[in-house]
Formats: sequence, structure tokens, C-alpha cells
Amino acid sequence: MTQPPLRDRYAGLRADLCAASAAALLVLVAVLVGRHIQDTRRTLFVHWPPLLADWDPHLGPGTPAAVLVAVAGVAYGPSVAVRLPWRGLLLAAWAAALAWTWSLALVDGWQRGVAGRLTTRNEYLRVIGRFHDLPAALRDFTHHIVSGSPDPWPAHVAGHPPAATVTFVLLDRAGLRGGGWAGAWCVTVGATACVAVLVAVRALADERLARRAAPFLVLAPAAVWVGTSADGYFAAVAAWSVALLALAVTGRSAAWAAGSGLLYGLTCYLSYGLTLFALIGAAVPAAGRRRVRPVLIVLFLAGAAVVPTVFTLAGFDWWEGYRLLVTRYYQGVGGIRPYGYWVWANLACTVLITGLATAAGLRRTGVCLVRRRTAPRAEFRLALLVAAALLALLAADLSGMSKAETERIWLPFAMWLLPACALLPRPRGWLTAQAALALLLNHLLLTGW
Repeated sequence: MTQPPLRDRYAGLRADLCAASAAALLVLVAVLVGRHIQDTRRTLFVHWPPLLADWDPHLGPGTPAAVLVAVAGVAYGPSVAVRLPWRGLLLAAWAAALAWTWSLALVDGWQRGVAGRLTTRNEYLRVIGRFHDLPAALRDFTHHIVSGSPDPWPAHVAGHPPAATVTFVLLDRAGLRGGGWAGAWCVTVGATACVAVLVAVRALADERLARRAAPFLVLAPAAVWVGTSADGYFAAVAAWSVALLALAVTGRSAAWAAGSGLLYGLTCYLSYGLTLFALIGAAVPAAGRRRVRPVLIVLFLAGAAVVPTVFTLAGFDWWEGYRLLVTRYYQGVGGIRPYGYWVWANLACTVLITGLATAAGLRRTGVCLVRRRTAPRAEFRLALLVAAALLALLAADLSGMSKAETERIWLPFAMWLLPACALLPRPRGWLTAQAALALLLNHLLLTGW
């Protein structure tokens, strides 16, 4: 391939660095302004804005492993991603993501970093005992969402459709009880999200871009919050729904469409806000290289109806649940946290979970979209997918239903911004910045999730 003139390459690098610098400045302003608001008004309800975290420089048992994984990923990740057979790359990416996520989680120790995360007063495991009669609990679910109702659910249980809680109830019934098993589930399943994104990028764009994206998906700063929060699990389910749809529209098998619909339906019953994944799903046919057959649409819709039908027949009304959630949200800190700060500070949280490399990659994504007639077709298709994820994230932001804590809540969207890094030259430098950010966040702050 003909290389662009030296001047153009340096101009691109300067623009990338400007985009990364702007993202870093956004974070700095969010920290300073947030600190002032919290100190003077006490309305943010986070100790280290814009993150739900406390300043707590520390080392832990996961520190040596985290540093080792980071160094190995930077040194060998790009070359290994190019050389491995495709299936071997997918397995290696999952294994590396597991190592990275586990090591970061264990920086805080087993109890504080893993086993205790999902057992706090706002989390799902606090209500396992109230689901002995599962059908009855589902029929009664909406009666305990609003604060002031009899035995109101903890915040996270009330804030999500019941499939999230039911997941942990089923783990408990299978003998995998307690926070350790719940945390291991979230990490193990959550780490597959990077594999799903790679599958989709290869199907919709090309294998070269997927291989270039792989190290960035593995060493994402988002791993700090994947280990361990339930949103890491949600991110994987949502990611696989898009990946299977990508396989379906590129002609691999029509059955993938039904599987995609099934997982999308489950996604909507894990988190109300993840219905916005419809925007990413809508970009898949546009980015695909073939015309979508009507049978794929029918199979997708049939699959998507399964989970809603099961929960509706069990007595849970999704729309009523969401209506009551809005009431509960504004009863609590959601009604106090200032929209005028969080509507842009949430984006600073996104910088922290996706890294400065992603900010530079998004700049190149915008260039691809603007220059669609001259941009390589594979890069343009990738840009469409990334842009759809960014649009979904911005819609969530503008809704006002995601004020703070988006470093966790937006993990599913963040996974689809990371492939923009495939457009960057000199990957090792950017990978170093990504890994360093994750290590600094995990060792300087005690995150709330």
C-alpha cells in the first residue's frame, strides 16, 4: 500500500494529539468544576468527581500481574494480533482480557475488589432471599420500585428490569452462591465482550481492522469497571447481540438473526437504557456488504419477542417498570444532581473508560465519515458502527437518566467506541497510554464499583 506523504502523516499525528489533549482537558475541567460544586453545594454525591470513587493510593495483590499484563500487551499485542490464526486470536483476546480484568480487580484485594462488590446495600445479591417463589416475585416486582412502597428494592434492583436480578438468583440456585461467584460470572462473561466486538468488526469491516483493534479492546481502561460490576455482564450480552446480527447480515447463517434478536430482548430486560442498542443494531445493515433479506428481519423480531413474552406472561410489565423507575430516580439523588454539570461531565467519564487513544480514534472516525467517497470502504463501514455507538451514548446522556456513575453504566456503549483505535498508526504508543491510564485509575482511586 502506498504510504501518504510524510507531511500528511505528521499532520494526522498532530491532529490525533490535539484530540487526545482536548479529551484530557475535558477530564481536568470536570474534576476541577466538580470538586468546586461538591465542596460548595454537595449536590454531586460523588467523592472524586466525575467518578464515583475515593482518593486512595494503594497497591494490592493484583498489582504485579496487572503491570505484567500491561507490559506484555503493549510489547507483543499488536504483533501477536497480526500473526495468530483468527480463532486463535479470539481465544487469546478473551484470555488476555480475563487476565487484565482479574488483575485490575485484585489490586483492591479479593473481598474489596471482587467478592464484596455485588453484596453492598444497593446491589442484587441483597434480595436473593426474596425470590424463593420466582413467579410471585416477578408479578410483585413493580410494587417495590418506588421509594416509600412496602419493602422497596435496593437501588440497582429497582433501577433495572428483573432479568438482571434473576441472573443472580439462578446462579444462587445452581450452587454458585455469594459475591465471589457473582463477581466471577461478571468478569468471565464480561471479558467476552471484546471477542464479540472483534467478530462484528471482522464481519462488517474487514479482518485487518479487527486485528488492529484487538489489543485496544483487551487493554481498555473500561476493564477497571468490568471487574466487577453487573454492567460488564450487560455489556457482553449486548455486544453479542450486535455480533450475531453482523454475522447474519453478512450471510454466515440466517439462524444468527434469531440469536441476535433473543440476546437483544434479554439486553432490554437487563437494563432499560440498553434499548438504545437498537441504534447500533440499525447501523449493522448499513455497514453490511449485502442487502438484508426479509427473512432475517422476521427471525430477528421473532427472537427479540421471546424474553419480553416470557417476562410479560410471568407478570412483569416493562413499561410500568420504567415509568416507576423514573419516579424512583427523581425521588433520590437523580433529582438533585445537576443536569448542567453531568450532561458534559458524563463525557469526561467516557474518556476515562475508553482512554485518550479512543478520543484520537474518534477524530479519525469523523474524518472517514466526512470523506466517505475517498475513505477506504472497510474503514468507512467501521466508522459507521462506531458513530452509531457514539450516537446511542449521546442519546443516553441527553436523556438525563444517566447523571453520574456512567463509568459503569455506559460500559456497553464504550466497548463499541474502542474499535476506532484501529484507525490509529503507531499502536504501541497509544496502547501504552491506555494501559497507563487503567493502572493509574485503579491504583490511585478506590472505585465505587
